[in-house]
Amino acid sequence: MTVSGVRVRIAPSPTGEPHVGTAYIALFNYLFAKKHGGEFILRIEDTDATRSTPEFETKVLDALKWCGLDWKEGPDIGGPYGPYRQSDRKDMYQPYAQELLDKGHAFRCFCTPERLEQMREGQRAAGKPPKYDGLCLSLTAEEVTSRMAAGETTVIRMKIPTEGSCDFTDGVYGDVSIPWDSVDMQVLIKADGMPTYHMANVIDDHLMKITHVARGEEWLASVPKHILLYRYFGWDQPVFMHLSLMRNADKSKLSKRKNPTSISYYSALGYIPEALMNFLGLFFIQIAEGEELLTMDELSEKFDPDNLSKAGAIFDIQKLDWLNGRWIREKLSEEEFQARVLTWAMENDRLKAGLRLSQTRISKLGELPDLAGFLLKSDLGLQPSDFAKIKSPPEEILEILNTVQPDLEKILEWNVETIEAELRAIADRMGKKLKVVVSPLFVAVSGSSRSLPLFDSMAILGRSVVRQRLKLAAQAVAALVGSK
Repeated sequence: MTVSGVRVRIAPSPTGEPHVGTAYIALFNYLFAKKHGGEFILRIEDTDATRSTPEFETKVLDALKWCGLDWKEGPDIGGPYGPYRQSDRKDMYQPYAQELLDKGHAFRCFCTPERLEQMREGQRAAGKPPKYDGLCLSLTAEEVTSRMAAGETTVIRMKIPTEGSCDFTDGVYGDVSIPWDSVDMQVLIKADGMPTYHMANVIDDHLMKITHVARGEEWLASVPKHILLYRYFGWDQPVFMHLSLMRNADKSKLSKRKNPTSISYYSALGYIPEALMNFLGLFFIQIAEGEELLTMDELSEKFDPDNLSKAGAIFDIQKLDWLNGRWIREKLSEEEFQARVLTWAMENDRLKAGLRLSQTRISKLGELPDLAGFLLKSDLGLQPSDFAKIKSPPEEILEILNTVQPDLEKILEWNVETIEAELRAIADRMGKKLKVVVSPLFVAVSGSSRSLPLFDSMAILGRSVVRQRLKLAAQAVAALVGSK
């Protein structure tokens, strides 16, 4: 243990591109550990086996390292309380689930997905919040044994008090009271034997001696379930701190459907990690105007976890641009700047792969900027007129862009082969020739109808950049449709 005994963690799920919100929460925990002479831990929560992938786990680790964060324990470096990947801890949770069953704090539920959906539909129709109705609570031990012997699928749910409320003190929100009748009988162990987030989260935090749990405010309503599990097991609970969500300028929740949210997107566009951490760190400190440019050590010195705002943290892209520009101009020497540019251009083999594809397509080196420059641009500046030469009518182009955008999100491993396979599948589903589908994508991704091979270009640019370019292309084409 540390001198102070403080141990905090970041526990991302590897189910997609690492979100700037993950960096925001991770930075708070990192600064909290530094402030108290404690330890910052990384744990991978991959209980969602259908969506978690090794590729996304690698992206999470790489993104947090790019941010300048380091951890004392984690899946990549080990530690005394490992393993640090929940799928590797699967067998550790079963005895705790059995303990809850033996103590009468949990029960087996045999309800089918169809029955549960019918139940929820009825509750919604009656104007009630959907939650489990307790049907299997009344099963006898003999009935449970008989149904399990017959091979019926079962999950384990936790019991919830029927009266009173869960009262606790949050490190940000202060005293909180949530009625027990608003808390669902949470599934703890799924049918495949894997724990849910709630079960694994509490057990892992206890076994890893986590003293403070700092996470997004969306988890505030789940605290009663977690506190109840600590009580059922007879364990001391950690201090809970729920941070305000990051929001857009219009106060809406920051989401990839509205704005770029992937850490990889900001890295690809040439934001430097010190500037991004500086920007996020300003949400946790109180400073005077003119003191905004801060290193990680300076953020740590000014960090004040006892004086946090409940108001949403506004992700102001203009302020980030301003800070990033100041970092480039004021904090980097000429040599450091040149090194950063080269490192950025070589990121994910962007420049190397672009040159390889360009070699057979040019007659002079001076043609390179027009042919491959889109790989390094932060903004293509697409206009409706850029799509005017495509043979398809604007309505069809817009349909293609709006169909391709969400479908590309389904690709688990982002590479040339999977991109090509998905685009061919999209063309088949839309009943269109592949050429018709890819023509507008060339313009959307590169800004030109003459460019490097599309599938390769998309693989080089990365999922987050392609997503944003398709979104901006759809906006440009929508203007073309609206003008008719």
